[in-house]
Amino acid sequence: MVQTHSKNTAEVEVSPSKIIRRRILAHRGIILGCFLLLIIILMAALAPVLAPHDPYHQVLLNRLKPPFWMTGGSWTHPLGTDHLGRDYLSRLMYGAQISLLIGLATALISGCIGVFLGLVAGYFGGRIDQLVMFLVTVKLSVPTILVALAVVQLVGGSLEVVILVLGMLLWHQFTVVTRSVTMQIRDMDYVTSARTIGLSAMRILFTEILPNISNQIIVVVTLTMASAIVIEAALSFLGVGIQPPLPSWGIMIAEGKEHIFFRAWLVLIPGTALLILVLGINLLGDGIRDVTVPGGRS
Repeated sequence: MVQTHSKNTAEVEVSPSKIIRRRILAHRGIILGCFLLLIIILMAALAPVLAPHDPYHQVLLNRLKPPFWMTGGSWTHPLGTDHLGRDYLSRLMYGAQISLLIGLATALISGCIGVFLGLVAGYFGGRIDQLVMFLVTVKLSVPTILVALAVVQLVGGSLEVVILVLGMLLWHQFTVVTRSVTMQIRDMDYVTSARTIGLSAMRILFTEILPNISNQIIVVVTLTMASAIVIEAALSFLGVGIQPPLPSWGIMIAEGKEHIFFRAWLVLIPGTALLILVLGINLLGDGIRDVTVPGGRS
């Protein structure tokens, strides 16, 4: 009887990886987010192959051609052309590369800063924790977009400058989340055992604690990517972010706003692409948070 019960229990038990996999496949937000994000990633990755024209090539005789579904449009320029006669589809595809690069690079820089500060504050506590949280409080009191606007205006707008500025301004979310979860697990048995056998504090932080909080950090990565992409688009729209002729979606929206009443597609096309990218990233981040919490959420 005992053997039968043990056998049935073994059959019922499911590994944690299978549970997570089932939750992912059952979570509509993750599926939709991955689908939207995959569209943008493929568009960016295949831009050198699939883009019908050089995104920087200007043909003034073809300026402001409408998309193919509108009167006067053609498949030569499927999404039309801008005010300088540049192919809009090609610029949209290469613009996806810039948006993804900014999101990933900003998340990497801010993540390195924020995760380190959060680990140190959460593990050591005391004065170190007070100092880190004071820095977070100061950061939260400063409007991110206004500071980015001022710094980029002073230093000069470029892709590298925008990435560095955003990376230095968006670290606080990583710090708050990392500190919170580190404080929850710093006294667990495996951490205490690591201290007992003489491991250094830095080794405990990066080999024992960090791997066990990676799920929470991944969620913050997605949120930071979305924030960075939106802020870059706002800076470029205002003329102080990435500078022409780079095909940033923010620049495309800014250049199209003068024609918005008669050629609204100049704003709607890059605006829709920006919406799809940010929505996909946010859905993916929310889904990862839902499927990794104990019990899961759908």
